[in-house]
Parts: sequence; C-alpha cells; structure tokens
Amino acid sequence: MSLERIQLLVTRFRERVAAARPSATPGRALPPSLGQELLESMLLTRHLDVLAHELRARGVGHYTICSAGHEANVVLGRLTRVTDPALLHYRSAALQLERARAVPALDGVRDIALSLVAARDEPASGGRHKVFGHSQLGIIPQTSTIASHLPRAVGMAFVLDRMQRLKLTSAEASDRLVLTSFGDASVNHSTAQGAFNAASWVAHQHLPLPVLFVCEDNGLGISVRTPPGWVEARLRAWPHVAYFSADGSSLVDSYENAGRAVAHVRETRRPAVLHLACQRLLGHAGSDVDTAYRSASEIERALGRDPVLCAALEMIESGALEAQAVLALDREAEQRARRQAEFAAVAPRLESRGEVMNAIARPVPAELLEPSERAPAEGAERLTLAQGINRALSQLMAADSGALLFGEDVAKKGGVYGVTKGLFEAFGPLRVWNTLLDEQTILGTALGAALLGMLPIAEIQYLAYLHNAEDQLRGEAATLSFFSNGKLANPCLIRIAGLAYQKGFGGHFHNDDSLAVLRDIPGIVVVVPARADDAFALIRAAHRLCRSAGRIVVMIEPIALYHRRGLLDETDGEWLAGEGAGVAAFARARVYRPEASDLTIVSYGNGLSLSLAAADRLLRVHGLAARVLDLRWLSPLPLEDVLSHARATGRLLVADECRRSGNVSEALAAAVLDAGLSVRFARVTSADSFIPLGDAANLVLLSADEIVAAALRLCR
Repeated sequence: MSLERIQLLVTRFRERVAAARPSATPGRALPPSLGQELLESMLLTRHLDVLAHELRARGVGHYTICSAGHEANVVLGRLTRVTDPALLHYRSAALQLERARAVPALDGVRDIALSLVAARDEPASGGRHKVFGHSQLGIIPQTSTIASHLPRAVGMAFVLDRMQRLKLTSAEASDRLVLTSFGDASVNHSTAQGAFNAASWVAHQHLPLPVLFVCEDNGLGISVRTPPGWVEARLRAWPHVAYFSADGSSLVDSYENAGRAVAHVRETRRPAVLHLACQRLLGHAGSDVDTAYRSASEIERALGRDPVLCAALEMIESGALEAQAVLALDREAEQRARRQAEFAAVAPRLESRGEVMNAIARPVPAELLEPSERAPAEGAERLTLAQGINRALSQLMAADSGALLFGEDVAKKGGVYGVTKGLFEAFGPLRVWNTLLDEQTILGTALGAALLGMLPIAEIQYLAYLHNAEDQLRGEAATLSFFSNGKLANPCLIRIAGLAYQKGFGGHFHNDDSLAVLRDIPGIVVVVPARADDAFALIRAAHRLCRSAGRIVVMIEPIALYHRRGLLDETDGEWLAGEGAGVAAFARARVYRPEASDLTIVSYGNGLSLSLAAADRLLRVHGLAARVLDLRWLSPLPLEDVLSHARATGRLLVADECRRSGNVSEALAAAVLDAGLSVRFARVTSADSFIPLGDAANLVLLSADEIVAAALRLCR
C-alpha cells in the first residue's frame, strides 16, 4: 500500500508539473537559485522515500518511516548552520540533505541510502540503526521518538552561554543556537512538557537560552488524531517562548517564517517554537495501513497539499522556474538516488556480535587497569564519607576548568546533606548552580553540556527520584555512542544520594534499595563509595573515565554513611578515613582482612559496614576468620577479584543490602555458576519489599545478625 501510494505521488507530481504554466498574477516566490536548491533537496528526499519502500520489498531495506509530507523542514537546513547543534525528528531527510550542501565533500544522498539498509559504512550509526545524523553537519544521531531528546537540547542551549562567559569557546561561536524538532503527538509527552517548562523557567529569569523547538504537525500520532487547535494552544501557552507558525505546503511561507524564528533565537538568545504544518502522505511506517483510520477524502486532501508538488507549482506559477526545468531536476534527483540505493544494496553489513557492540563503550584508559592507590599518610586528617566526596569534587573542579556541578539545592545550601557545601563559593555561579525540580531537565542538561565538551557533575537528590527520568540515561545517554558508531559521547558524572538505613527519616522515596534499573544499561559505569578514601579514589577514576574514555559514571552515595564516624559504635571513629593517594583501578574490589581464610564475604555500601561488623563478631565469638570484599564497582562487577578470593577461602557469602531480586547477589551467583567454581555459596539480602518508615524498616533490610547467621550456616 505505501509503495503504491508513494509511487502515485511521483506520478501525480510529474503530471501536475507538466501541465503547470506561469500565472498571470504570480504570487510570491523565492529567488530562483535558492528555490531550485531547496526543491532539489526535497525531490531527493522524495525519491529516497520511494527507494526505502522498494529496498524493503526486495528484502534488503529495513526502514520506512518516511519524510513524505514533512519536506518543508528543508528550509531549516538552509537557515541554520552546521555549527548549530541539531537534534532531529525522524522525518528530517530534507533538512539533512540541505545542510549537507555546506560540506561539499559529503554525499548526503549516499549517507541516507546506506542508512536505509543498515550498511556498516553508514556514517551516523555504522549500520546499527536508521538515524539522521552526521558529526560534520552538527546533527546528533539519536532515536528520540517521544521527544526524549528535548531536555538535552535545552541543556545544550543553556550551557552554550555559560561556555562563552567562562571563555571556554571562541567569540565566533557567540551566536550559535540549538535546533530540535519533534512531532505533534510528542507535545503531550511528559518529557516534552518538562523541556518546555524548563525553557520557560530559564527565560523567565532573563537567562540566555538559544533553542528553537520545531513542532512538525501532521495531525496524527500513528492513528490517533491530534485535536484541532490543540498543538497551537499548547505551544502558545508557555511563557517567554516566542511562537511562530508556517504552512509547510508553501515553500515561501516556510522559508520566511522559519527565518523569522531562527533570527529571533539567534539575536535575542531566547527560546522560540516554530509550529510547522505538515501532511501525512503515507501510513505512519512500515506495514501501517492508514486507510483503516483515514477516509479516502482525507487522504486525497493531504495529497493535494504535498509540499514537494506545492513548492514546484509555486516556482513555476511565479515564473521563477519553467516546468521542463523542474521535470529535469526531478529526473536527475531520481537517477542520483537510484545510483546510491544500488550502491547501498550491496554494501557490507555488520557481521558479528563484536562489531555491533564495539561502539557501546570506549576502552578504559590503561592507567585505570592496575591498582595505584596508597594508604593515607600517617597523621592525615580523617574524614567522613560526605567530607571525602566534597573534597574530591573540589579537587576535580579545580583541576578541570570544564567541570560544572548542578542539581537541586546544591549551591548555597550545599545539598540536602551538605555534601557540596562551599563549592558554590569556591567556583562561582557559572560553574555551580541550582536547577529546577525536574530530574529529566537535570540529566538533559548534563547530556547537553557533555556534548559541548564540558564535564557535567549532576546531582539527583534521591535514588527513587531517578525513576522519573531514567530514560535520559537509558534511551539518550547510553545510546549516543552506539548510534554514532563511537564518534560521539556524553561523558558525565551523575551523583545520586541513595540506598537505605537512614534513621528517623525516609520511607520509600528516601530509602530506595534497588539498583537494577542502572545495572542493566549497556556501557554505564556504576560505583558506590562507602568511606572517604573510597570517594577520593573512585571520583578520580570517574574523572579519567569521563575525560579519557567518554564514559557515563553513576555514583550512588549511601546516605546513611554520609556522616557516620564509627564502625561498631559511634565513638570508635573507625569509619573515618584519610584522603589517601592514587586512583581506584577499574572494576577492582577493595579487600579487608586479606589474610582471613575461613570464608569470603562480598558486599558494598551500607552492606560493607554490616559485613565488617559481622566479621568482627564471627572472629570474637565463633573463631571464624572472614575476609571482606567491598565491590565498589557495581557495573561492571569486579568478578575476577570475587572469584579469586572465593577460591582462596572455599566459601563465598554475598551480603547484598538491596532487594533479593534483580540486584548484585543474583549476578554474583550466576558468575559462580558460569565459572564452574567449586565453592560453597550463599547469599543474604534485603527483602523484595518497599521500605517502610521508622523501625519497621529493620524488618525488611539486611542486618549484621543475618550475615552472621548465614556465615555460620555456610561454615558448618
């Protein structure tokens, strides 16, 4: 059905153009050379859409979400620059082709043809997905179908100005803007709403935010109709975001009104939205049969508003181009597109698991593969975990002028628990600032800043709050390297206060004990410091992973350990630690009591303190010597260390403070089984429960008593 429909579009175009004549009362038209180039990009887009369906019918193509009806976005390819970052909707072929004119060495048609067949040499994702993008065109490849790219776009626009004021970018880049586009149905998504709200919030404070939102409105979200007038009402409602509209079936109107929108953003440094009226000329994608939910008359009306046909007729009727010149342009576009489609049809594809996965994460720097930590100097000041994190962050920011620290309450207050206290005063409001209460915006700002070469250190106030925005890590941050064939990365350090065991405060939203949502994201690094010296070693390692390997590091900071001083009781001071030296080796555990030979206890975070207390009791009361491993790295896990120490003692007990299902203990059990390890194994965990308030929390959380009891059973 879709192939027949798009072939019909081509036939109708040629018939109508052949019959067209200059008008006796010509309307407005673009200058002939400009109009011809824009029309050429639109025609190339149309023929690539035809070929997408033909290649799929031949069994060599995969992707048929076409740009048909949205070709008016070609004007944005001309009106913006390759130095303006662009995060685009999935119907943006015309925009990308027009931008490619600015880089003559590129063949934009070949690039898109290769993407249709998932060819290995496709320049955006290397055959991993059909995405619009090219590093030389400033188009960031991503697959954001529900506007999940908008928080990143807002973040990039926000940080552009900060970079100027920090003198971290050239004066020539002072008028750059960020372009981002999306469909009308996505306006309703919470991610889009959050991004618009953040833009309004920033502009309300008279802070620069040069972002142009482009809503390509074809009136349908797959088969669900957008209520008439809804999108305009919604887009006009945001304070301080200028509204522009354009008729995508008129090339002149699109160019002029898009030009006004671009100029507004570039000159005023304030956000704007361009509401671009488009047409759905085909089914949504693939096998979607739109005749099941659209009448024949509705489809015919849309075909009559075909942007490519309307642009050609505009130019012919105004006298800017002759009909035969347009038909010649069409034939040349078809021939060029077909040549590149045939080239793509036989191009090499990805052929191994390794080829697919080698773009997920960049290699770890060699200096992080071997231990380099040294004990603190004699007499060094002993610090709490919170103090260690604070000083390690201060050292990082002093050493790296591109480091930015932000989140809710992190500035003058220093965070809910005082962990960032003093950093605002030390580094100033351009590098340390409070955000609005919206985790999507916080993470989106981090991802945007990272793409601009900065090192964002973003704080999520509580682990449970991450779930409001986890797709910013899963669908946006983690996929960037994958969808750009390793060419782009968004390295950042995400700090999250979390885990359980807070006393007198909490309940579920402040005592979240599940890390599964982070551990299953490919390429993400997850670390948990338990003591001050761990904080220094792990933050230094995170800095190197970000800057040298483009990695995303999530650091879970155990709230209950922030201000802890003692191990067995609060007076012994045994939880305090000095700064130490060196950097934590990648995915290597820290070993306590390495000489112990009866069993190995593996834990992390709060579980480390419980395990050390349990080990003390096992030795004093039961005469059992237990060595204790602090995993510190939860993704990837230090499996080599765990298995080595398990072999040495013959018994392995995993003390996992998180839930029994979906967390670290399951992964370690599987690792023992996979390795065929002949050791006695057990695990003890918190319950598969949400955490209640007050003393009732102790009923579902792992305790030292349970660790002791499990160890005794294992050693019988």
